[in-house]
Amino acid sequence: MAKNSEDLKQKLDPMQYEVTQNNGTEPPFRNEYWNEFKDGIYVDVVSGKPLFSSKDKYDAGCGWPSFTKPIQDEEVVEKEDRSHFMVRTEVRSRSADSHLGHVFDDGPGPAGLRYCINSAALRFIPKEKLEEEGYKEYLQLFNNEK
Repeated sequence: MAKNSEDLKQKLDPMQYEVTQNNGTEPPFRNEYWNEFKDGIYVDVVSGKPLFSSKDKYDAGCGWPSFTKPIQDEEVVEKEDRSHFMVRTEVRSRSADSHLGHVFDDGPGPAGLRYCINSAALRFIPKEKLEEEGYKEYLQLFNNEK
């Protein structure tokens, strides 16, 4: 569901708005989740749709949250980005069309992908709050833990 610009300016802080609506980039190493490694999921700050799991997060040394894959491929859209004199692959959320970041082919794992995502585009929901916040079905991601 698309929201109008004024509604979003009320809901989001200035950095969240700049990143998600104007394709901005927050500073590396000075953002909320670059160094967060607690169990939980990351949802689109605009739509609330689940995007990434802490199970797929790793420290890529780039200063932004990095993931090997999304929770559900359908919720992440890739687009060619030719800005800043480069050719990159932009990552956007399907439901809210929020700019999230970029995906690169220098990551670990079988797919070799690194989803480099702006913290400002995300809201982290710790494992302990998943049920309370309406994301109970994602608890299964953490069931194999002691």
